Amino acid sequence: MTTPAKARPLIIAHRGACGYLPEHTLPAKALAYGLGADYLEQDVVASRDGHLVVLHDIHVDTVTDVAQRFAGREREDGRFYARDFDLAELKSLNVHERRNDDGKTAAYPDRFPTDKGQFSIVTLEQEIEMVQGLNKATGRDVGIYPEIKSPAWHLAEGIDVSRSMLKMLDHYGYKDKNDKVFVQCFDAAEVARLRKDLGCKLRLIQLIAENDWQESDTDYDELKSAAGLQKVAEVADGVGPWIGQLYTAAEIDGQRVSTGLVSAAHAAGLSVHPYTFRADELFPGFESFQEQLHWFVDELAIDGLFTDFPDLAQQALHSRTMA
Repeated sequence: MTTPAKARPLIIAHRGACGYLPEHTLPAKALAYGLGADYLEQDVVASRDGHLVVLHDIHVDTVTDVAQRFAGREREDGRFYARDFDLAELKSLNVHERRNDDGKTAAYPDRFPTDKGQFSIVTLEQEIEMVQGLNKATGRDVGIYPEIKSPAWHLAEGIDVSRSMLKMLDHYGYKDKNDKVFVQCFDAAEVARLRKDLGCKLRLIQLIAENDWQESDTDYDELKSAAGLQKVAEVADGVGPWIGQLYTAAEIDGQRVSTGLVSAAHAAGLSVHPYTFRADELFPGFESFQEQLHWFVDELAIDGLFTDFPDLAQQALHSRTMA
């Protein structure tokens, strides 16, 4: 017997299908597309010669062989920054599975080996063209979900990543809220700037971090309040909170309790797309990936979810309709 189908939240491939292949590489994105993701995420940073490249961080040492290839090019903090390399130099690097800050141990030991394979850094333009090409070839309409990384830092470095990215999106036909794109950013001031100063008509997502992560100058505790969410709704269409901000789990019996953030966001007219659902990194109080997804969808009514495993998310959400 089947139960009536419930609305399925969007499946957003977090850095591609990075549970299986190195993050933000074209193979990881192509796999995510093939595994049924609704949107593919792109984190966007700038090279020295002004190209927009797809990398999760403004530095490249935890996901490439830059320390071996360009020894001596690190900054005083010991990190190698994408902004210090021309696109040709970034393209010459080999991308590997993410390592910890020691540069040796794998962040996720059971994923793709960090010392295997040949993968390259990708430009935002390359990725958009691949997604649009696959859409044409398959008849699907998979969207993109770019994030503007550290916009204030980039401005201090002499480049307006937001303006450059909007120009590129417009060139490829992403012009308004009817198009298959969400633009996300952790910096609340930049989200407001996108809407008010840069005239962005696309759907905007305000990402929510914890204050001690130092993602931006935004006060995320204030932003999570009812008044803060109402203010977000003046410029954005949704929020992207961290999973841990949406519930608490009792230490003794593991009982899960909503923090009320999802319902408060919905009351403000905002969609909610939390991050990150990982089959190999469950949150406290959950015994399986399927159980975790079902609870967030059925109990909290999230509208979308970021996941490293789009196929497993697809399977888990499909099972909700079966009795």
